[in-house]
Amino acid sequence: MGSKSIGSGGSTRRDFLRSSALAAATTMAFPYINKVLGANAKINVACIGVDGKGDSDTDDSARCGGNIVALCDVDENSLNNKAKKYPNAKLYRDFRKMLSEMDKSIDAVTVSTPDHVHGMAASMAMMMGKHVYCQKPLVQTVYEARLLRGLAKQKKVATQMGNQGSAGSGLRRAVEVIQAGLIGPVRELHVWSNRPIWPQGLDRPQGEDPIPSSLDWDLWLGPAQMRPFKKDVYHGFKWRGWLDFGTGALGDMACHTVNMPFRALKMGFPTAVECELMSRVYSETFPKTSRIRFEFPEREGMVPLKFWWYDGNPDNKDLAPLRPLAELTKEVLDMRGTMPVSGCLLVGDKGKIFSPDDYGSQFYVCLKEEKKYMGSGNHEACKAIPENFEKSPGHNEEWFRMMREEKPAYSNFDIAAYLTEIILLGCIAMRVGEGRRMEWDGPNMKSPNIPEAANFVKRTNRPGWELPGMVA
Repeated sequence: MGSKSIGSGGSTRRDFLRSSALAAATTMAFPYINKVLGANAKINVACIGVDGKGDSDTDDSARCGGNIVALCDVDENSLNNKAKKYPNAKLYRDFRKMLSEMDKSIDAVTVSTPDHVHGMAASMAMMMGKHVYCQKPLVQTVYEARLLRGLAKQKKVATQMGNQGSAGSGLRRAVEVIQAGLIGPVRELHVWSNRPIWPQGLDRPQGEDPIPSSLDWDLWLGPAQMRPFKKDVYHGFKWRGWLDFGTGALGDMACHTVNMPFRALKMGFPTAVECELMSRVYSETFPKTSRIRFEFPEREGMVPLKFWWYDGNPDNKDLAPLRPLAELTKEVLDMRGTMPVSGCLLVGDKGKIFSPDDYGSQFYVCLKEEKKYMGSGNHEACKAIPENFEKSPGHNEEWFRMMREEKPAYSNFDIAAYLTEIILLGCIAMRVGEGRRMEWDGPNMKSPNIPEAANFVKRTNRPGWELPGMVA
């Protein structure tokens, strides 16, 4: 496979706008898979990461008809515990060895590891022609997002990212009514989260601790650079806040909370991103609270848009988490009495839409002449818009349907990688520094005015963990 970068040449404004509008579709036309397996075919599934979300991802694959033929986890305790449920599955600690040895015996792979391993595991599986279900955020870097999107198209495999809210009728209905013009042109988007609920905003602890006998620390680090093991610092649900392993609050939750407006507003590539404000900066972890602004140009039928992301845990007594101005959320406060710990607010010329949960499963409408929000199912203007969205058989079921029938899953990598790539630009904005407006050339993955942003587009992987080159 060649090493030519996707979009490596020059781009005109027309090219840029066309590529920015790709996110308009909620299912994509391209994913014609190489081999439709058929309704009654046995689908052999190998699962990489079987604890945490990997536990349910493995069981969901089996529930959808998958034959679990291999289990892989760097923690022997987790691996052996899961093996009790699937006694016929072969067991591995290293997914590279598993894929190499079981190549012809595997049709599909689930990837449910920490963020820093997603890109490596998913790309290796797709290079071998395997169908892939990968947890959110799809990858850790912009480069990996572009790589996986290109591989899915080239290899014609069935893909799905694990942002399960995509299957919800509430989210799909919200996309429909927003695009029908219920609140008019949308000029502002505000999304906030109660994350982090894990440790971040701290320095690396000194020293090292004995590595548990059940854990292969070298394999857990994977493509990240070697560092000493510290008990209860990285392994377990402690890795998300570390730059080497996670993507912070933004990477963790925006694949859920920005999913609905990303689709409804055809967000595409932003022209600029800026971390407007954040708490104390640490060299190896994300801050405890931040506010990031994304600027989007005119898009296919859409006016320019500004999107603000806010994160910070309201239970943290040491700081006040950054949130939208009270003027924007006054009707929300009137309706709920307190500020919801997370939310998504779209501000249009004719009114506002507010979703109070992470998945967009319910939403409320407040038009300009109205003084309070009303549930979408009771709002007359909303009810007047016909329901034409396609209901989902289930998020994991969509992936299996794509393998069996070719019908694209709603969050297949063509759209999921696009969403993830845009979100990860906020992580880059934090890395280049507070108050620096980073202009962004999306097709070419670079900043015209802050060249050092290139340092954060792609990670330097350890030897033995190299990613493949991009495809044209």
